Amino acid sequence: MSTEPENIVLHYLRRLDAKVDLLAEDLKGVKDRLTALETRVTGLQTDIAHVHERIDSVQGRLDRIESRLERIERRLDLVETP
Repeated sequence: MSTEPENIVLHYLRRLDAKVDLLAEDLKGVKDRLTALETRVTGLQTDIAHVHERIDSVQGRLDRIESRLERIERRLDLVETP
């Protein structure tokens, strides 16, 4: 009689151990996916920073073109000067 409860306890401990192993595997998979997502987000942040740099560059060029166009219009008397 004394060996039956011990075997039942061992049986449940083994089942619990197997479930913990499955959870550990699942958690590793989740961690791997999270790491991949973090890497992609970092890449996207870098891409966004480059886009902002390009926008700033284009804006600067547009400002210079606008300034030159205004100067040309004034020289050709195409606009009224205040």
